[in-house]
Order: sequence, then C-alpha cells, then structure tokens
Amino acid sequence: MQFPYRRNLFALYIIKVAKWMNLVMPVIVLFYKSNGMGMAEIFQLQAVYSLTLMFFEIPTGYFADKAGRKTSMICGSFLGVAGYLIYSTSFGFWNFVMAEVALGLGQSLVSGADSAMLYDSLVAGRIADKYTRYEGRINSTGNFAEALAGIAGGLLAAGSLRTPFYVQATVAALAIPASLCLVEPPAVGAKIKPTLKNAFAIIRKALHSDRKLKWNTLFSAVTGVSTLTMAWFAQPFFIQAGLSVSWFGIIWAVLNVTAGIASACAWKLEKRFGPSGTVTVFSLVLVSGYLGISFLPSAMGFLLLLMFYFARGVATPTLRNYVNLITVSEERATVLSVRNFVIRMMFAILGPVFGRITDKYSLPVAMAAAGVLLGTMMGITLYYFLKYRTYQAD
Repeated sequence: MQFPYRRNLFALYIIKVAKWMNLVMPVIVLFYKSNGMGMAEIFQLQAVYSLTLMFFEIPTGYFADKAGRKTSMICGSFLGVAGYLIYSTSFGFWNFVMAEVALGLGQSLVSGADSAMLYDSLVAGRIADKYTRYEGRINSTGNFAEALAGIAGGLLAAGSLRTPFYVQATVAALAIPASLCLVEPPAVGAKIKPTLKNAFAIIRKALHSDRKLKWNTLFSAVTGVSTLTMAWFAQPFFIQAGLSVSWFGIIWAVLNVTAGIASACAWKLEKRFGPSGTVTVFSLVLVSGYLGISFLPSAMGFLLLLMFYFARGVATPTLRNYVNLITVSEERATVLSVRNFVIRMMFAILGPVFGRITDKYSLPVAMAAAGVLLGTMMGITLYYFLKYRTYQAD
C-alpha cells in the first residue's frame, strides 16, 4: 500500500498557515510600546522566547524522533493556542514573559518535527528528490499567509492593538486538527534506543565530530539569526521612516509575498546557479541589507529590505534541504533542532545588545553593528560550508 504522503502535505500546509499567519507581528512593536516597553525591553522579551526555544529545542527534537513527529506537533499546537490566549488577557512585561514561554515551548515542539515529517513522508512516497520544491511551496504558503495577516492585522489593530491577539488564538487553533490528521511515516534506517547518551551523541555529531554536519549547522544558524534579527529591526525602521500605522501591514505583506515567491522558486534558482552560487549570493544580499539600510536614504532602504526578504525566502528551504541530505531519518528532527537551538542562543545573546545600541545611540548604528558582526560570522561559516561541500551527501 502506498504511503499517503499527500495527506501529510495538506496537513503541513494548514499547520504552516496556522503558525505563520501572524496577525500580531505587523503591530507588535507598537503593542509593546503601548504597554510601556522600550526597545531594550522588547529585545529582552524576545530573548526570553529565544532562551525558551534554546533550552527545549533539542530535547523536543529528540522527543519528536523517538515519540513521533505527529505527537510532538499536536502538543506544540495546543501550547501555541495557550500562548496567544495568555497574551490576549495580559498586561505588562512579566505577563508577556509567561506568554512567550508557552509560545516558545510550543514552537520548539513543532520546529524540526515539521521538516522531518515532510522529508520522511516524501521518502516514503519515493519522491525525496522533490523536497526543496515542496519545502519551498510550504514556506511560500506560510509567507503568503503572513502577508495576508499583515494587512488583516493592521486593520484589526485600527480599533485596538489587542484585537489581533484574540483573533490570532483562533488562527493558531487550526493547527490542532491538522496535526491530528498526520500519518507517521516509517523511519528509514536502524532504530536507536532513546537514551540521554544517544541524544548527546547526536548533538556532538551536529556541532563537533561530523565536520560536514557541523559547518552546515553553523552556517545555516548564522543565516537564520541574520533573518530573525532583521525581522525585529523592520518595524523600528518603518517608524524611523515616518510610515503611518496603516502602512505597516501593507509593507509587511509586500515583504512576505516577496519571501513567499522566492521560496516557491528556490529550487529553480538552485538548479540554475548551483548550491555554492546560490548560498554565496543570498549571503551577500543579507549582509548588504544591514549595511545599506544603515547608511542609505529610506527609499533605498525599503528596496534593500525587499531584496533581503527575497534572499531569506531562497535561504530557508534550500538550507533545510542540505541538512536533510546529510542526516539519517532517526536523527533528522534532532539535528534540525540543534540548528534552531544555535539560532536562538545567538539571538538571545545578540538581540538585547542590538536593542540597547538602538536605545542609546540610534537604529542605523545598531543595524551597522549587526551587519559587521553577522557579516563576519557568515563569511567564516560560509567558507567552511563550501570547503567541505556540506550541501551534498558523501
């Protein structure tokens, strides 16, 4: 009997929409500021989210590999709803901390498990070579959902900055029935007994002993923290450029549509330019985005931000595919979670620093500092990523 991979694909599309149709993101900085928070506190709050992900990312990835990706994603979907319900009824920094912990734990249960579920479903359906294409389409769906949310969130916030959170809890709940519909694909390769020793062995492999996997993970993580940091610089940039609140959602939608189109086309771009050309170009665009926005007029800054989001759209499915190509089924969710762990650890450290620089000096200074630091890290990891050909299996 053929594995019903199409059923999983449909469920993963729904889960992606539920997770990425983020109605609160277009006005989140305004919401925080309306509750008396400065940029330093905002980045501290996001550091809490990142620390939560950091501490739980690898254990939940290992949990997904051993207890099942479906089980992990069901639990994560319930916690996602809980996080937005807490936000809907809370005021002030410490209440928001509770919400971010719930959201972080929920996200850690889904991230890694979703990509592993997709890849192994395609393996079971005997079309694993199309992973980048389907990962790109699913990410594209998420980007389009976030674009729609940008417009809808801005309209909902016109009446009250809290309204988007109420609606967001309902949207997040869509992931629950979708997760319940998933079918666990058969694992490829030998089963490994779920022990703490084996979990640490996989972590050591991803970050140290396996040279190819180590540089793949580190380059992918630096790229991830670069795109994550820019997402939190975008709204302060809108404010500095003098945009009215009604335009926040529209610009946010345009950025995410751009990322969505790029994700859908990523497999074609990689096929044309090759792995080394693809990763080199999007790395240069990401670093140039930080430095260019820092020094150029606002009009040019918006153009660079658009290019940045296009590069982000290409990077996400492409880098996930490279991780999948060099890992085995029974370790896949754990390895993907190690990558997410490193992203969140770096953001938890660097985010508050960039926030303080913004408050003490200015946004352009903070973005220039981010560009220099992240650009240096990206250059080093990209060199070894290409040197050891970490984008292909042995």
